[in-house]
Amino acid sequence: MACNRLPQPFRFTGSRAVGSAFTPEDERNVTNGDLNWITNYIWGIADDVLRDLYVRGKYRDVILPMTVLRRLDAVLEDGKQAVLDMKASLDAAGVIEQDAALRQAAGQAFYNASRFTLRDLRARSNPQQLRADFEAWLDGFSPNVQDILTSFEFRNQIPRLARADALGALIEKMTSPDINLSPDPVTDTDGTVLRPGLDNHGMGTIFEELVRRFNEENNEEAGEHWTPRDAVRLMAKLVFLPVADEIESGTYLLYDGACGTGGMLTVAEETLQELATEHGKQVSTHLYGQEINAETYAICKADLLLKGEGEAADNIVGGPEHSTLANDAFPSREFDFMLSNPPYGKSWKTELERKGGRKGMRDPRFLIEHHGDPEFSLVTRSSDGQMLFLANMLSKMKQHTPLGSRIAEVHNGSSLFTGEAGQGESNIRRWIIENDWLEAIVALPLNMFYNTGIATYVWVLTNRKPPHRRGRVQLIDATGWHRPLGRNLGKKNCEMGEDDITRICDTFLAFEENDQSRIFDNAAFGYWKVTVERPLRIEEADPSRAYGGADVKRLRDHGTRNEDAPPVIRRIHKKGTEEADPLRGLFDATVGGRAAVVEYEPDADLRDTEHIPLQEVGGIEAFLRREVLPYAPDAWYQPDNVKIGYEISFNRYFYKPQPMRTLQEIRTDILALERETEGLLDDIVGAVE
Repeated sequence: MACNRLPQPFRFTGSRAVGSAFTPEDERNVTNGDLNWITNYIWGIADDVLRDLYVRGKYRDVILPMTVLRRLDAVLEDGKQAVLDMKASLDAAGVIEQDAALRQAAGQAFYNASRFTLRDLRARSNPQQLRADFEAWLDGFSPNVQDILTSFEFRNQIPRLARADALGALIEKMTSPDINLSPDPVTDTDGTVLRPGLDNHGMGTIFEELVRRFNEENNEEAGEHWTPRDAVRLMAKLVFLPVADEIESGTYLLYDGACGTGGMLTVAEETLQELATEHGKQVSTHLYGQEINAETYAICKADLLLKGEGEAADNIVGGPEHSTLANDAFPSREFDFMLSNPPYGKSWKTELERKGGRKGMRDPRFLIEHHGDPEFSLVTRSSDGQMLFLANMLSKMKQHTPLGSRIAEVHNGSSLFTGEAGQGESNIRRWIIENDWLEAIVALPLNMFYNTGIATYVWVLTNRKPPHRRGRVQLIDATGWHRPLGRNLGKKNCEMGEDDITRICDTFLAFEENDQSRIFDNAAFGYWKVTVERPLRIEEADPSRAYGGADVKRLRDHGTRNEDAPPVIRRIHKKGTEEADPLRGLFDATVGGRAAVVEYEPDADLRDTEHIPLQEVGGIEAFLRREVLPYAPDAWYQPDNVKIGYEISFNRYFYKPQPMRTLQEIRTDILALERETEGLLDDIVGAVE
C-alpha cells in the first residue's frame, strides 16, 4: 500500500519559495467554482467519448495522460517557436545532447520539439493522418514526459482510439474553447477575460481531484496506492509539530520510499510551508520518492510537473525495475523528514532473490552492526516486507544536524509483534527501541482505508528525541476518535476530522498518561527468549558413561523412556575442571565411584521456551527458579542460546474487559425466556398427535 497526492483547498503556490507571502494578485485568476467546473468537464469527457470503448474502470488509462498532455501543451504554446528554432540550430551543429538547451529555450522543465501543437491536430479530417501526426506530437516531448507516457502505457491506447475514430473527438474535447488549461487567460478582442488562466497549483488541484475520483471508482485497488487524506494530514503534523519552533530558514529534503502518486510528499511539503510561514521562516524543500508501480509513478511525476515542480519530478524514480527494497534509488542521500505507507503483506521474495537470498544478503540497509554483532540481520519473512521500508528510512537519517531526521510510517498490526526473537521483524523493533528512536505509535480507527478494515498504526520516530522522551515510548489509542462518512468508500466508513487530528496531536505533544495515552520504558517491550531443557531419560542408559551421537540415536530409537530412569550423560568433566551450575546445565554426579560434573543429553520432546521480560526482577535465573524449577527440578538453560526480542501489544495495554453480568441479571433473563416459551412444547406435541 502507498499514497497519492491529495486534493487540498485551492490556493496558489506556483513555484514560489516556501514561506513567502501570498498577494491579492495570486488568487485573481481562478475560483474554486472554476476548478470544480473544469474537473467535471474533463470527467464528463470519459462518458462522452469512451463509454463504448472502455469499461468504466479503464477510463483513467486515457483521461489522466490526456489531461497531463493538454496542460503541458498549453504551457508550451508561447515558447513553441523558440524551441523549434533552438532544435534546428542544434541539429545543424550536430549537437547530440539537446535536452538542457531545449528546456532553456522552452523556459520550462519540459518541452515539445515536434512541429505540432495539440490545437493543430483539430483540423485533421483523415483518421490515418491524425494518428500519424498525433504520434509525432507525442514523440516530440522531452525525455521526462516520455517517461511518464511510457509508465502510463498511453501509446497502447492509440490504436483502439484511432480504430473507433475517437481520437479526434478526444482532442476536440480537450482543446475546446469551453475550458482553458493554459496559465494565460483567454480574452476577447477588447481585452475582456473570457476564461481565466489556470496557475500550476490550480491545475494540480484539478488533476488530484480526477485521481481521487478514479480511485473511488475502483475501490478495490484504491487503497493500494492512495492513503486517505485524513491519515496523511495526521502523519504530517506528527512529524512537524514537535519541532515547529526549531525549524530554521534553509533547505529541507523530504522522502517517501513507497510514494505511490505522491500525496505524502506534497502534504508534508504544504504542512512545512504553513509552519514556516507561521514562524516567520523562509525554507525551500526538495522532494524525493521511489515507486514500483508504473502507473502511480507516472501520476506522481506528472502531478509534480503540472504544479511547476520540475526538479522534484526529476527526483521521483519509479517503475517495475525500481523496487525500493531491491534497488535503492538514493543510497547516498540523507533526508530531514520521511513519511510513507508501504504495502502490507506483500511478498518481496523476488527482491530477496535478486539480493542473493538470506545468506547472500549484503545490503547495508538490512545487514547492520548492532550490540556487538557485525552482521545483525533485519531481513524479514519473504511474505511481508513492510518493515524493511522502515529500515530503509532509518538508514537515511541525518546524523550531523540539530534536528536529525523525523519519520512517520503507517503499518498494520503484524509489525508490532510478528517475528520471534532473532528474526528480522523482531530485530528491527529491537534496533529501533535500543537506539531510542521510537517516540510513539498511534492506533488509528478501524476501517480507515479503502480496501481493508484491519487495524493500522502510525509509527513516529526520530534520532533526536527531546530529553523528556528519552528512554520512553508513548502509545496512543486513537481508535475511537473519528466520525462517520456520509457514504462508504470501499471499506472506508469513517474519517478523522480536524478536531480528531488536533486531539491526537495534543495528546502526543502533552506526553502524559491517561486512558488513551500510555508511556513505557523502552525495556518494557523487550524479552529474553530462553530455551529450557530437560534431560533425556532412558531405562537402558548406563549412568557411568557418556554417550555420543550414534549411541544417543540408538537409545532414542530403541530405548524405553521413563521419567524415573537415569538421565543420559552427554559429557563428563573431572571434578575441579568445571564448577557445578545446575541452572546452566552442569550437574554434580558420581560416575564410576568418583565425583564429577556432567552435562545431560537434552530431550527434544520436553524442550520448552520461555519469554522472560527484560524488566524481570532478578533476570532470567530468578524467573526460572520461581516459575520452572519447582515443577521441573532437573531443568536448565544455555546462556549462549538466549535471544533478545521485542514486541508491542496494544491489546495488553488498552484492553478494557466488559464487566460480567450479575447473577440476578442472568436469573431475570432465564425467567423471562421461560415465560416466553411456556406451553410451547405442549403445542408442538399436540400438533404432532
